[in-house]
Amino acid sequence: MNQDIRAPRVLLIDQNGEKQGIMPLSAALEAAEEAGLDLVQIVNNPEAPVCKILDYGKHRFQEQKKKAEARKRQKVVELKEVKLRPNIDSHDYEVKAKAMRRFFEDGDKVKVTLRFRGREMAHPELGMKLMHKVQADFDEVAKVEFAPKMEGRQMIMILAPR
Repeated sequence: MNQDIRAPRVLLIDQNGEKQGIMPLSAALEAAEEAGLDLVQIVNNPEAPVCKILDYGKHRFQEQKKKAEARKRQKVVELKEVKLRPNIDSHDYEVKAKAMRRFFEDGDKVKVTLRFRGREMAHPELGMKLMHKVQADFDEVAKVEFAPKMEGRQMIMILAPR
């Protein structure tokens, strides 16, 4: 900015965005001073850096506003967990499915955990059948990110919204 620019010749762009051409740094600084604005180096080119005449304070403020707006619009994807049992009743399953559908609409991933207790461990195929039912029910709104897999006494599957 202004006196900190070290190149002997610069490509000047005036406050209206019009290209003024390559000129000595002193002439560019005079033009900026005449306009009552700052000379700011935009692109560091080896032969002639691109410098623009603008209000540096206003420029910095607008950049900060753009960054803040981008952060505000950014959606953080959360991982929601739904816990099931292999012998879940149909109404209980519907309640869990409704919650999962809401999570997908919000753009969150869902971790489906199927916990086995006691003698249920003897029939992991029932759990796999239930996981495939969940997969089929949400096929149009979600894709499988992590296929159903046994981990100790529980089976885990992760679904992500499409």
